[in-house]
Amino acid sequence: MSGRDPLCSPRRVRRGAALTLVFAGVLGAGAATGAFPGPGAPQRRAVAAPVDPAGRPEAVREAAAAAMAAGKSPTEAAERAVSRSGDRWAAVYSEGEYEEFQDALDGRYTGVGLWARQEPDGRIEVTRVRPGSPAADAGIRSGDRLRSVDGHRTDGRPVTEVIALLRGDARGDGTAGAAAGTTVTLGLERGTRAWTRTLRRARLSTDPVTVRRLPGAVTAVKVSAFTKGSADAVRAALRAAPADGRTILDLRGNSGGLVTEAVATASAFLDGGLVATYDVDGAQRALHADPGGDTARPLVVLVDGGTMSAAELLTGALQDRGRAVVIGSRTFGKGSVQMPVKLPDGSVAELTVGHYRTPSGHTVDGRGITPDLEAGPEQALSRARTVLTGLGDPS
Repeated sequence: MSGRDPLCSPRRVRRGAALTLVFAGVLGAGAATGAFPGPGAPQRRAVAAPVDPAGRPEAVREAAAAAMAAGKSPTEAAERAVSRSGDRWAAVYSEGEYEEFQDALDGRYTGVGLWARQEPDGRIEVTRVRPGSPAADAGIRSGDRLRSVDGHRTDGRPVTEVIALLRGDARGDGTAGAAAGTTVTLGLERGTRAWTRTLRRARLSTDPVTVRRLPGAVTAVKVSAFTKGSADAVRAALRAAPADGRTILDLRGNSGGLVTEAVATASAFLDGGLVATYDVDGAQRALHADPGGDTARPLVVLVDGGTMSAAELLTGALQDRGRAVVIGSRTFGKGSVQMPVKLPDGSVAELTVGHYRTPSGHTVDGRGITPDLEAGPEQALSRARTVLTGLGDPS
């Protein structure tokens, strides 16, 4: 299991809301770009998972308003309504927590700038350090063992809890993480050396897209999350790649993000056409790619059980449209659509209002996407390079 500080906390993971499909921006953008059918377009009913009416936006808002009028907590009332609804992906955020969540989707977060994973023996290992971050300035390197955070031992803890400690939001009470400038003390180990360092948290930007050049004119583009600017970064990587090259789009561990960015990324590889359909309260709508994408360059997409949400939407589009060979293991299976509902005290409830389907009509929620070729984490990259060789010259 792996993680990094900007995008998850124990509270979010427990409630299933870590980087959900965020449709708030999509609805506005779709109306302007023609991504959705107009009033006269045919709409057909779609069957969605049953949800208790107590979990619908109006009911949750009314429960929160009634609680506030009675001098009780609107947030707690909303949480009770959500818990009764059977909506597995619904979540209620405090105002500060939701702002932090939005910041993460905007590509900003407060932290120390390190990525970590849990080894099979339970130890927490640093896997990457962001250049120019407090962690980098402190001399922390990839491969260092993280033994403690503010005196809390990390061995055996889930990575999400360790990251929450680093961010200062491990209390689980709905408060946002610690502010920039606050300190956190890390216990570290490198070989036989053990030491502690106190770092000051800082406002950092995420780096969701990384690019590697591999032998054989192969460009590997890793997208860890669909935050603002992810699609532009993918397009830039393609422009810089050899014209006669091949591409690996690595979506392993990508927990989703902004649907607008996932659709824009699909547009980099497709010449228009359908990306996905989705239903909101039974009314079916569609998302389309922009024309002019690169349809010739051989493409492989890598996925695993950590590929979720918007990343599954993109994978399904490229697979169903015959644009890419998908390699890895079955994806997570989160194909539901959430809409934010603002409550009277400023908190926000995110509630499931529908589900999306791939261009061929396959439902993703609860099922995931089956790759064209199965491959474990150790074999996936080499298998991808072999497949790309067989796909031939894009010209």
